[in-house]
Amino acid sequence: MDQENKVTIFTTFAEHIDTALDNLINAQILPSDINRANVTVEPPRDPSHGDISTNAAMVLSKTAKKKPRELAQALAKELRDIESVTEVEIAGPGFLNMRLDNMVWRDEIIEIAKRGDDYGRAVKKTGKTINIEYVSTNPTGPLHMGHCRGAVVGDALATILEFAGNDVIKEYYINDAGGQVDTLSRSVYLRYLEALGRDIGEIEDGLYPGDYLIPVGQRLAEKYGDRYVDALESEWLVLFREESVDDMMDMIRVDLSLLGIKHDIFASEAALHIEGKAVVAEKWLRDNDLVYDGVLEKPKGKSFDDWEPVTLPLFRSTKFGDDQDRPIKKSNGQWTYFGADLAYHYQKSENADALINIWGADHAGTVKRIKAAVSAMTHGKTDFDIKLVQMVRLLRSGEPVKMSKRSGSFITLRDVIEEVGRDVVRFTMLTRKADAQMDFDFAKVVEASKDNPVFYVQYAHARICSTIRKALDENIIPSDKHLELLEDEEYALVKEASNFSRLVEAAAKTREPHRIAFYLNDLASALHSHWNLGNDNPEKRFILSHDRDKSAARLFLGSQIAQVLKNGLGLMGVEAAVSM
Repeated sequence: MDQENKVTIFTTFAEHIDTALDNLINAQILPSDINRANVTVEPPRDPSHGDISTNAAMVLSKTAKKKPRELAQALAKELRDIESVTEVEIAGPGFLNMRLDNMVWRDEIIEIAKRGDDYGRAVKKTGKTINIEYVSTNPTGPLHMGHCRGAVVGDALATILEFAGNDVIKEYYINDAGGQVDTLSRSVYLRYLEALGRDIGEIEDGLYPGDYLIPVGQRLAEKYGDRYVDALESEWLVLFREESVDDMMDMIRVDLSLLGIKHDIFASEAALHIEGKAVVAEKWLRDNDLVYDGVLEKPKGKSFDDWEPVTLPLFRSTKFGDDQDRPIKKSNGQWTYFGADLAYHYQKSENADALINIWGADHAGTVKRIKAAVSAMTHGKTDFDIKLVQMVRLLRSGEPVKMSKRSGSFITLRDVIEEVGRDVVRFTMLTRKADAQMDFDFAKVVEASKDNPVFYVQYAHARICSTIRKALDENIIPSDKHLELLEDEEYALVKEASNFSRLVEAAAKTREPHRIAFYLNDLASALHSHWNLGNDNPEKRFILSHDRDKSAARLFLGSQIAQVLKNGLGLMGVEAAVSM
């Protein structure tokens, strides 16, 4: 059975079930070599069926050569001997559902309070180092909303992976060696001339027209004066490229900071070539017969008259499932994008046990080949995952949003954050699976309604904080002294909160941070539903002036629900609002 790296109700019962299975082996009901890998321990889909469910009898019956219900009956007998189990039921063809004594849930409330901000965090480190690369946009301008979703998904996933016990390296790959940075350099040169009083006229197609380059041109004009006004391009292109990239990366870092994002490493593609690491990677690949000199097949639609065969260094990607071998260099000796990417991943794999890339959906066509390359270079030992993120469509009350004048062609991330706030942007980006299309409607994301998940979850936390402040004004202090006074509705809240650790582990394993947002919505819904009970029946309210002990217990429970909400929001990089 796959045991989690933290002590939770579910891991505790996984151990109980393991012990029960050992007893069945000793009784020769199960064979000694039975594989428990697919045994699960989780809450039933329908809470009315119990507190803990296991599929053990279902998945082990075939190997045991017994009917599932027959094995379930034998296992149920063992589980009924567990002190905290009050009832064991066999459901359907052989699922086992257990109900637990309320003391289990009171202990869980205490555990949340004890661990506080660390509730849900792995108790032990996994010993694995995971490199997660995200954003990595070309350094040619400010970040726009096309970059935002990948940035948030990557950053939240990095936080979740660390919370789950991994060492995490957050990396940004600067694509500063391609033709786009030469285009940037030429665009900045025009702004440099403009800053010195030259009339640059209309900026020609193919260059970057955004106003964000004006300050860069002005800075270079102040630094170099008119030294390069009438100079040949060869005299200023490389210098302006380096200066421009530095300025763009400073701008990008500021944009990322507005989202609360900070990378550990900024890796330069240009430095990769300068330092010769791409050459080292090529030598290693040749030594291992993974790169050879060959001729690509003639492209479809080309006649022999307009196609000339050229010998190029080719990576044997067909060996790993690709449809053709891929060149790592061009005919002029320059590295292809794939070749540079291959060398970059070779570099990353030297310092990590696992690699994760967060890419835009437009990179889908390169996934197979780069996965093949990493598999080859690491002999299959490095876990490599690529998460594709779909674009975000910007709307305002259902209508498409017009483009930004400052950027020249897109809505900047900064514009969006200034209008709706960081928390709204980050939470919204995680409310759908990364590979699903998303609409970001400026009007809806700030709506104070239950249909807006950002508001719904933050309001749940603020609601508890407000209630506790009111109780303190009445000199009622949250306390764990009388938790036995809690009722079934309160225990239902604890049961939902206890799922947090399990959901963190699942989000880390599947590399799906949206699971945290979904969970928080469920927990907030449970809290709001419980709150509404007090509207119909005053005896269900958190604060009962005539019963201070029960009030203190309910408030203590409420404070722990708030703690779990806070911890979950923290994983998403979102503040837990204390008032709204």
